[in-house]
Amino acid sequence: MAALTLFTGVVVIRKWIAGGVCRCSVRLDGKTVLVTGANTGIGKETCRDLAARGARVVMACRDLVRAEQAAEKIRRSTGNGNVVIRHLDLASIYSVTQFAKDFQDSEDRLDVLINNAGVMMCPRKITEDGFETQMAVNHLGHFLLTNLLLPMLRSSAPSRVINVSSIAHQGGRIDFDDLFFTKRPYSALGSYRQSKLANVLFTRELARRLTGSGVSAFCLHPGVIRTELSRHVESQFPLIGALMRLPGLLLMKTPWQGCQTTLFCAVTPGLEDRSGCYFSDCTEKEVAPEGQDDKVARRLWEESIRLVRLTSDSSVPIRTD
Repeated sequence: MAALTLFTGVVVIRKWIAGGVCRCSVRLDGKTVLVTGANTGIGKETCRDLAARGARVVMACRDLVRAEQAAEKIRRSTGNGNVVIRHLDLASIYSVTQFAKDFQDSEDRLDVLINNAGVMMCPRKITEDGFETQMAVNHLGHFLLTNLLLPMLRSSAPSRVINVSSIAHQGGRIDFDDLFFTKRPYSALGSYRQSKLANVLFTRELARRLTGSGVSAFCLHPGVIRTELSRHVESQFPLIGALMRLPGLLLMKTPWQGCQTTLFCAVTPGLEDRSGCYFSDCTEKEVAPEGQDDKVARRLWEESIRLVRLTSDSSVPIRTD
């Protein structure tokens, strides 16, 4: 009897942890979807689902060997041979710029851009452009990529931009005087929260600037997922790592479960009037107060333009109405 009660409890907990499921059956034949960080975890599962819907899927990854292995598995499992890989290093302005140029030269449309790639609580490291890694990869690289690809998104409208953020944006703060922790002690968690808050604010300001363009923007919390993203946490904090490994099978989502809200935002019809909103478990949720500050969102946009060296002609113009 005790064993049955325990089993029932585990089933209930697992169902609760799994969260929402995207039940939309929309096909994507003739559509092109770009997913960053696509060779593992929720990115890979997102690509698998979109390929099964008939989309042309472009997997943008830093490691092309692993990307090709993942792409081949997706082609075989879905029967969709229209799955391709492209090299992209979001920590490099040069790489992002070159990727965008090559994408525009080789593709004729872009219907959904999913900014999925990310790093979490990694040791402090400075990129070739002088940026702290988490802010560079999680925000600035995607900010630049999105702006450079906006002409294609506009011409393919109705289209969508989806930014994978995190509930960790709660408690985050954009420190404009020290974005890269050069003046204060580095905090891996503080930097991660700042970058995830930047995802939310970027989505909010992007949606505002794109009003009436046919391009919608959404951000989301995928859940707590057992993926390679936690590798830095486990290496820096062994005790936490051990705790994550043991109950993690019970208390964390699988990558398939973790990609459901991304898919919901990508394919669900009628979400256009919710552009700029935040989702979790396939449901719109209220973003934390720090993610609702339009003044900070606008300042972050302008600072991001300066940092990635975008010209005014390349960025979405400010709406005055």
